[in-house]
Amino acid sequence: MSPAYSPEPPALMIHNLPVKKLTHKDFTIEGYSRAAVQTYWRVPELKLGFDLGAQPWSFMGTPTWFVSHTHMDHVVALPVYVARRRMMKMEPPTIYLPEAALEPVRRILRMFSRLDRGRLPCELVPTAPGQEIELSREHVVTVSPTVHTVPSLGFILWERRKKLKEEYRQLSGEQIRDLRLGGTEVTNEIRYPRVAYLGDSAPGGLDSCAAMFEAEVLIMELTFVAPGHRKDKIHKFGHMHLDDLLERRDRFRNELIIAAHFSTRYHPRQVRHHVEKALPDMLDGRLHLWI
Repeated sequence: MSPAYSPEPPALMIHNLPVKKLTHKDFTIEGYSRAAVQTYWRVPELKLGFDLGAQPWSFMGTPTWFVSHTHMDHVVALPVYVARRRMMKMEPPTIYLPEAALEPVRRILRMFSRLDRGRLPCELVPTAPGQEIELSREHVVTVSPTVHTVPSLGFILWERRKKLKEEYRQLSGEQIRDLRLGGTEVTNEIRYPRVAYLGDSAPGGLDSCAAMFEAEVLIMELTFVAPGHRKDKIHKFGHMHLDDLLERRDRFRNELIIAAHFSTRYHPRQVRHHVEKALPDMLDGRLHLWI
């Protein structure tokens, strides 16, 4: 007699892409990035992600994405992701992307829809530096300029809270209620940068946005780490070198720094060797290498 077949849930059966995971306070950071191969990150608690260079099956339920730029290792899985959500009868996702990418991506989706003979429903939202995107009453995303070879963006996820204004702190609850009912604004909005996503960028992308250095979690590229690689050439092509991190080590106030997007010319052992030699304390244990 043949053994009984016991199917596993799809999420357990499909392991098609690497996903690393790290929990910090109330957020989980999941994803993976390797230069010229694939980049994808998400914060599942907030149902948002950054970049779609590949699409792990487990990421399909995340409905909101922020695309930093349109190099293929950061955006090529967008049609697949949209098609899978339609196939599973999920709501169309919302995808924020650089303004210059809007029409080309629309055309690509139309072509794939024609080839696939299936609809690819999604909301594409053009996004520019300085913009604020409301996610909820508690969270907002701001957009910053980065420095790359194509139009590119960085993103800061902020938590916002209401704090009673100083002049009303001695009042009773009833008095504060009466002021509110009378139309007086009795609180200020306080923002806390929780997660910063640099995307691919030369150092100017960090330097132009102070919140990158202040966010609790910073996800940054560190494409090149070997001493012999020329920084001027690396910066010209919109990337970071380990020396750039070293030069700014005193500016990083982040509680957790995830460095990734390492060049494929390095073996993981080489990455660890170069970084740990230059930074034996790993920024007081805050620096994590995702390789």
